[in-house]
Amino acid sequence: MAWIYLLIASVFEVAFALGTNATRGFTRLWPSVFTLLAAAGGIFTLSLALRTLDVGVGYTIWTGIGSIGTVVLGSVIYKEKITTPKMAAFAMIIAGALVLRLGSGG
Repeated sequence: MAWIYLLIASVFEVAFALGTNATRGFTRLWPSVFTLLAAAGGIFTLSLALRTLDVGVGYTIWTGIGSIGTVVLGSVIYKEKITTPKMAAFAMIIAGALVLRLGSGG
């Protein structure tokens, strides 16, 4: 169940990051409300996941999925470019998360 909570927390993390861009410095009400709710949801579900998972593993995977999801969806929503260095960074993030997962024993 912890991994499901972590995946849900990661979705909230992506929503938070993308929503923060839409707030324009928290000057727009509804994007700001959305962003704050996404942040709260992400922290809450991350805390549920960390009841079972090691904090180093859970937090790293949460931020890794959040980073990758934000870059991918940022390219779709905000027309940001995905470059070769970004693709290499994706590969390193995924590899690092896999090594952490395999090394955690759970």
